[in-house]
Amino acid sequence: MKKIAIIPARGGSKRIPKKNLKSFFGKPIISYAIELAIKSNIFDEIVVSTDCHETAEVAVSYGAKVPFYRSIENSGDKATIFKTLKEVLQKFGNEGLNFEYGCCIFPISPLISNEVLSNGFEILKSNFNYDSLLPVGAYSHPIERSYMLEKNFNTLISNPEYQGTMTQDLPKRYFDTGQFYWFEINKILNDSNLITDKTYGLILNELQFQDVDNYDDWELLKLKYQYKQLNENKKK
Repeated sequence: MKKIAIIPARGGSKRIPKKNLKSFFGKPIISYAIELAIKSNIFDEIVVSTDCHETAEVAVSYGAKVPFYRSIENSGDKATIFKTLKEVLQKFGNEGLNFEYGCCIFPISPLISNEVLSNGFEILKSNFNYDSLLPVGAYSHPIERSYMLEKNFNTLISNPEYQGTMTQDLPKRYFDTGQFYWFEINKILNDSNLITDKTYGLILNELQFQDVDNYDDWELLKLKYQYKQLNENKKK
C-alpha cells in the first residue's frame, strides 16, 4: 500500500509575493508542510510540485523531493490542483512507480497536526465507500441569511424566502479549509475530480485552520499557530 504526499507550490503569488517561501517564525512556511509529511511516517514519497527554482532548493533542503519541475500548462493562475496532482502521478507512473493513496498537502498549513493528518488517512483507508477526504470548517452563520451588494448602489440583495426562518432551523453548511486532501488515486483519476459524491468531510474547529489571502490573514495565522504551540507545550 504505497502512499505519496504532493505539496503544490507555484512560484507566483500576487497578493503576498513569494508566499510559500515567506518566513514564518524563522523558517520558510513551506517547511512546515514538508516536516509534517516526514514526521507522520505515512508516506513512501514526499514531493513538491513547483515551477520555481528557489522553491525547489528550499524544498530539497528540508527533505522533500523535486524530481521534475511543473509544466508551463500547470503553472499559470488557472491551473487546477487536480491537474497538478495528475501530472505528478502520471510522471511517476511513466517511471513504473505507482501509488494507492495520495495526499495533497498545501504549503501554508502550519496548523495541521499529525493527529488530524493520520486520522484522515485512517478514515479513508477503512471506509471503501469514500474516494477522498478533506477537512472542512462550518460557516458561522447560515448562508441563506446572507446579503449581496448591488454594483455601484450598495443596495442589499437578500434571499427573502429565508428572512423569516430561524437560524437554528437552517442546515449547517461547510467549506473547504484548504489544508490537505486525502484520496484513493485510482478512484479520483477515474472521476477526474478530487471532490466527488463520495468525499468525506472531516470537521475542524476554527482554531485549526486559517485561509491566507492577505497580510491580515497572515497575522491571524501566526496568532493561531502560537496558540497551538502553547496548548501542545501544556500537554508535555
